[in-house]
Amino acid sequence: MASSQPSATALISAYGRAYHATHAQEKIFDDYLADKLFTDEQRAFFAENLARAFAFFDPEGAADVTTPEEALARFMQNSSLPITLSRARYVEEILTREIEKGVTQYVILGAGLDTFAFRRSDLMPRLKLFEVDHPATQNYKRARIQELGWQAPPQLHWVALDFAQGNLMSALESIGYDSRARTLFSWLGVTYYLPRAVIDATLREIAARACADSILIFDYFDADAFIPERTAPRVAKIQAATRQSGEPMQTGFDPVTLGAELDALGFALQENSSPADIQASYFRGRADGYSACEHLYFARARVK
Repeated sequence: MASSQPSATALISAYGRAYHATHAQEKIFDDYLADKLFTDEQRAFFAENLARAFAFFDPEGAADVTTPEEALARFMQNSSLPITLSRARYVEEILTREIEKGVTQYVILGAGLDTFAFRRSDLMPRLKLFEVDHPATQNYKRARIQELGWQAPPQLHWVALDFAQGNLMSALESIGYDSRARTLFSWLGVTYYLPRAVIDATLREIAARACADSILIFDYFDADAFIPERTAPRVAKIQAATRQSGEPMQTGFDPVTLGAELDALGFALQENSSPADIQASYFRGRADGYSACEHLYFARARVK
């Protein structure tokens, strides 16, 4: 990602959520505000380019497509959108339950164009929300929110941070994060773009300074996703696309050893949802072509 430009993957993820909210009959996750984050010109740009990209993701399927609209719909089914939708639903379902159990702070690491602060007026009065992201992406989002005339709720706090530079918890504490309050940390769509050393350092920092029983949720690709002869075709295409956009994927975890690795970093693994688990929870019985992504897991852990 260029240091002065918003993350391409963040923009595409938000466009995907917007597309799903405005086109799907049965919604996996309804981000009904995402569409408003894009101008008419931006919508046309993404629709045209992603429809064209379907031929890259599925050359054989593209031969049967007759319209750009069909190509775009097929791209959404066959690319990373199922990941984006299912992980967003997963974390918000857990957050809703955990608020009833005493969670009062929500930290979104790599927030991108997340609309939670404006979409979940039912939950925001009970939370202090911190959005953490690279300055370029966060500045882009804040400028767009201002253009739309949206009023940021007083519980929303912005933290501009490059994870590679560290100091996450100090940055949070400087704007009101309470280390004594139970917190849910959501780290979606980020870990696979970071070096393992940066991931481990961030997790150690959270475990050392967040209160016990705080929650961490993140998604990850298993190690096989990074071995070419073992990678599922869809995941190989996603990796190629992100590499071309300047945001290469580089880190995966072994689901078998994840619990021990998190334990050494100060966390207790509570849930490690496999692609089969995710399929059963969010995609079973669907007839629209959406399915859980191969190699992709959801992890939920608590601070010890």
